[in-house]
Parts: sequence; structure tokens; C-alpha cells
Amino acid sequence: MPGEFELIQRFFHQPTSHTELGAGDDAALIRPRPGMQLAISTDMLVEGRHFFAGADPFLLGWKAAAVNISDMAAMGAEPRWITLAIALPAADEAWIDLLARGFRDCCEAYVVDWVGGDTTRGPLNLCPTIFGELPAGEAIRRDGARHGDDIWISGWPGMAALGLAHLRDGLELVSGWQESCVERLHRPMPRVALGIKLRGLASAMLDVSDGMLGDLSHILERSGVGAVLEETSLPIAPLLAACRRTEHAMSALLSGGDDYELLFTVPREQRGQIEALARKLELPLHRIGRILDKPGLWLQRGNGVAESVEALGFDHFGAS
Repeated sequence: MPGEFELIQRFFHQPTSHTELGAGDDAALIRPRPGMQLAISTDMLVEGRHFFAGADPFLLGWKAAAVNISDMAAMGAEPRWITLAIALPAADEAWIDLLARGFRDCCEAYVVDWVGGDTTRGPLNLCPTIFGELPAGEAIRRDGARHGDDIWISGWPGMAALGLAHLRDGLELVSGWQESCVERLHRPMPRVALGIKLRGLASAMLDVSDGMLGDLSHILERSGVGAVLEETSLPIAPLLAACRRTEHAMSALLSGGDDYELLFTVPREQRGQIEALARKLELPLHRIGRILDKPGLWLQRGNGVAESVEALGFDHFGAS
């Protein structure tokens, strides 16, 4: 059975492209580019909490990197360096090799240097830490939403939640859509290019990991504002096509997580620029509501009646 340092050398020691000193010493050495500031985030994945026991190791490695890269996208930062601390129940070389390949492939896809980490024996737990760069003062934070701003979301949120419901609860999905939803759950694609392009346009932003309503509530709380979402503008069509049940589709869209799409606010006068950006990136961007000057969260139904809604999202310490 290989020891800790042999495992690190064989599976977790990767070449780098923009790092002064990578893995292999007591610390990596990195140098931000002139005029840039660092953005740093950690997002842990725990077996039984964030992924099923027996999960595909390649996809698990990909997702561990992707959810952290998404945190950089949510700030408008360019992801540059990442570490991985991992607890392993056993030194299964074939399993570790696939995990490392998935993690490495995601890093390579987003040009992120894997510069170190740590391994230990214990319950399966992956804890990356990511470092990104962005021009000083240009970070897109959660506290900038203002009255009258449009609310936008990227892509097709809710598909990952349907994939999870299919695997965990046996929710029946239409053939063809089933594979797409499960793929979205296991292999998220962080919206890095969009996040960078939104510098100077978005007033507030985050990535949707715990559900649209729950994550939007973080922006509202930090910005001291409220919001109304328009039912007729919500991107629900693919979800209805996938499950053919309105209640499941709406729940996945509003309260499901794991899509890692970007939810952001933009001043109304910038609406044309966001529409042009959607065309340039060939990425659907949906205007789903607007920011209000009074606290609260409402859903405006198709008949024009606005109903107060509860911002429910995933809570690690809430009821199971």
C-alpha cells in the first residue's frame, strides 16, 4: 500500500503554467499580476452530504474543482490557483487516479494551476481552496443591488435538482432529459467567462448552489432591498419538458441547487448590453425580475397578483 508522500507524488503533483513554485515544498509561491487583487474561497464536499457514497471518482474530482472555480466566477474573478486537501478512507490507487484526473481535467479546462494540498486518512472529504485574480476594486459583491435593477440568471437552472431527485427519490424523467439532468448534477460548468464580462455591469452577483430563492435572499439581505420575480419570465420550459410536472419543475427551479449558474443584478439602463452579451457568449441569460426598495421577496403570477414567497434554500445545519 503506498504511503502519503508517494500518493501525493504520483497523483497530486501536477505541472503548472503561471506559478513560481507549485506542489512539493512546504508552500506554493504565487505572484499576482500588477494591479490585481486576490480572491480566495474554500468549498468542501463531504461524502453523504454533498455526494452519494460510491460516486464516480472522475466526476467527483471534476465537481470538487468546478464548485470552487464557480466561486471565482461569482466574484468576476479569473481563477488561477487551487489546492486540494483530501481525507481518504483507504489508499485505493485506481480510485485516487480517477479522482485526480477529474480534478486535473477541470483545472486544465479553466486554466487553473493545481499547486498543492494535503492528504490524510479519514471519512471521504474533499476540501479545495481556490485563488483568483481581478483588477483592484472591480469585484462583483453581494451588497450592490439597488432599487430598479433587473434580476438576471444564466443558463437553465433547476436541471441539476431534477437529476438529484431522479437519483435519490426515483423521480421519473423523460428519456433524453434524464441524461442531461444527471450530467448537470455531476459535471457543472462554471460561468467564468460570463463573470469576467459582467465586471462594470453587474451591481451584485453570486452563483446558485443552494437554490435560486435562497441565494437571491443573500443578495437582498446584504444589499438591504427586496425583489419581485415574474412567473412568466422564469426559464422553466426545459424543466417542464424533462419531468412534465409543474410542481416538480417549479420546485427545482426556485429551490433546487447544484447548477452553479450566475444570478446577478444589473441597472435597467444596461439591459441592452446584457442581451448583447448573451448573444456574444452564446449563453441564455434570462431577465426574471427586479429589485425593490422595500424588504421582502414576491412572485408575480401570470394574472398579475404578487404573492409573498419564502426564500428556502439548502441549509447544511437545517432539518434533513
